[in-house]
Amino acid sequence: MFARAAVRALNSQPRLFSTTAARNTKVVVLGAGGGIGQPLSLLLKTDPLVTSLNLYDIRGAPGVAADVSHIDTPSEVQGFAADKLDEALDGVEVVVIPAGVPRKPGMTRDDLFNTNASIVRDLASAVGRVAPTAHILVISNPVNSTVPIVASTLAKAGVYNPARVFGVTTLDVVRAARFTAGLAGVHPNDTPVPVIGGHSGTTIVPLLSQSAHGKGIKGELYDKLIYRIQFGGDEVVQAKDGAGSATLSMAYAGATFANALFRGLNGEKGVVTPTFVESPLYKDQGIDFFSSNVELGVNGVEKIHPLGPLSAEEEKLLAACLPELKKNIERGRAFVESS
Repeated sequence: MFARAAVRALNSQPRLFSTTAARNTKVVVLGAGGGIGQPLSLLLKTDPLVTSLNLYDIRGAPGVAADVSHIDTPSEVQGFAADKLDEALDGVEVVVIPAGVPRKPGMTRDDLFNTNASIVRDLASAVGRVAPTAHILVISNPVNSTVPIVASTLAKAGVYNPARVFGVTTLDVVRAARFTAGLAGVHPNDTPVPVIGGHSGTTIVPLLSQSAHGKGIKGELYDKLIYRIQFGGDEVVQAKDGAGSATLSMAYAGATFANALFRGLNGEKGVVTPTFVESPLYKDQGIDFFSSNVELGVNGVEKIHPLGPLSAEEEKLLAACLPELKKNIERGRAFVESS
């Protein structure tokens, strides 16, 4: 079936879902009734490394659970209504958070901050209380701020482990591969592009110089490609004409990253993909979180890789990224401190 083959790991070589016998992996989706949550729940139901799938939302989650539970894969699915958050979190190992309001035409990710910051803070507080050792995958935008919100909320509760909190930036990687492949006339599997920095606008820094096909793209074509990767979300928001944002591609990206984490937790070696985590790479500049290639393993974050050589153009992109990223991170932390 197409759905079962839909998600591949973001390593240098393409790969379908692993069929290796897995340890029990109990997953919860917080925001399962939304535009991202529903297709994400579908894709997670088809992942053979998921043995138990809990779906929670303030509305609609039991219906989504009933629907996807009919899919003929072994994982068990349960839906939880708004007053059952603690039950949904009980015993889970991986928490995926797509909850929040979507972008509309003219909105930036920062415009979403006031609403989504409160949602993510409250969900993180519940995770810290009920499932303090769970791995948390943050999809809710703006990721540059919501990941620090989760980290600071867990730290307040005394249960923060930086190896277990991830901002899902995989959609930037997916877009970079797809758009580069289109220009180069090759298969997207042959155009992996590392993407570093953050997950909004100019904080997204694609390293085309580290891609076999991307490094040959120059001049105006290069500038247009960088812009499209950085602002691809706007393209979808405008095309949907106020009816939504990049929900389907984000669900695919979220399930792709989740599968990479599941494989790492399952003991597979060499699982490397970009993700936004607490990082030492730019801490000397006051930037505690950064997306770069991260090796995933049984403890979550096993190793944060160096960036490698950057081109002159990429150095400029990084210089533009860092001050904006720092502001985004500080805004998230300030929100928790003032709560």
